[in-house]
Amino acid sequence: MPNRQDIPLTLYIHFPWCERKCPYCDFNSHELRGDIDEVEYVSLLLQDLQRDQRQFEETRPIEAIFLGGGTPSLFSGSAMQDLLGQARNIIPFSETVEITLEANPGSSEAAKFSEFRNAGINRLSLGIQSFDDDSLRKIGRVHDSRQAMAAVESASVAGFSNFNLDLMFGLPDQSIDQACKDLETALSLESTHLSCYQLTFEPNTLFYHQRPKRIDDDGLWDMQCALQEQLRAHGFEQYEVSAYARDQRYSRHNLNYWNYGDYLGIGAGAHSKITQADGAITRTWKSKHPKQYAKGTTKTFIGGQEQVDIDLALFEYMLNGLRLNKGISLSALETRTGASIECLLNDVQVHRQQGLIEVKGDMIRASDKGFRFIDSILETLLPIEP
Repeated sequence: MPNRQDIPLTLYIHFPWCERKCPYCDFNSHELRGDIDEVEYVSLLLQDLQRDQRQFEETRPIEAIFLGGGTPSLFSGSAMQDLLGQARNIIPFSETVEITLEANPGSSEAAKFSEFRNAGINRLSLGIQSFDDDSLRKIGRVHDSRQAMAAVESASVAGFSNFNLDLMFGLPDQSIDQACKDLETALSLESTHLSCYQLTFEPNTLFYHQRPKRIDDDGLWDMQCALQEQLRAHGFEQYEVSAYARDQRYSRHNLNYWNYGDYLGIGAGAHSKITQADGAITRTWKSKHPKQYAKGTTKTFIGGQEQVDIDLALFEYMLNGLRLNKGISLSALETRTGASIECLLNDVQVHRQQGLIEVKGDMIRASDKGFRFIDSILETLLPIEP
């Protein structure tokens, strides 16, 4: 049975508005029309958090907070200060809590960075995606390369020594040389963390139905390998499929997610995964549309809820953990899922013989070859429907 007290807890807060919907984005985001009522949404978030805290009788301290979206940086520093200040009164924060805010590089948002720092936010994640103006135009971004560079400078001036840059590769008509040039610019800006990931065509996005032209799969693999070599040469450690850090400055919230920790999710469309006091694992998700979410005060913010059985928990544990370069701790498996190590041994042995998995002591991880065939590994662990 999972032991709740041994499982870290983080908090995700969703802000569902964007200045404009990007053609590749499948997140729960809505184009902003008119002004945001910050006071109302902050009040809803706090009521949402209070309901969750009571429902799950949650007393564990929050180890990390991720303010995501959408575009959280559309909100003011005073709104963030009010939100975080009151949230501390509902649920305890760890003394070393890492609070990350996603921000776009627009000049109006960069001007708020000092306010965000004063509100208690100690890490930024900047959605750069590219430093090439033509590429930014092709993927529908509202900022340009000049604003991207200025945003990083503003973050530094505001006192953010810990920040992430989001960078995409495999963009329309992008060559390997162009992708490496983009990364070279990002590396020159001395961030502590880089999220370097491939543009994917997700269902329910414009790019899924109107796919732009780009290099083939073999070319994408060569591009990824070239970027990874460049990152290694500059002292960035790859600790997850698309996440790289210097000096072990990993994203705490994301690392907790990949290690199958617990997290509360508040805000329109936010998801939670909580191990309850009796060891049962519960997933909840909040009403997705902001207007529907705003009606939650009269009943509940919950859009849906399900219990996670042992087979599904085991699959999810592997699905998340095999993304990590260090892999999965077998001794933590029972603590996090309630499953036994014996459930994995046959599959692990088969994949090990195929050269897809490596075993070192307590840890199992995908090999370099295994990272290319991660979906095939996970298929063998999919729960069988009754």
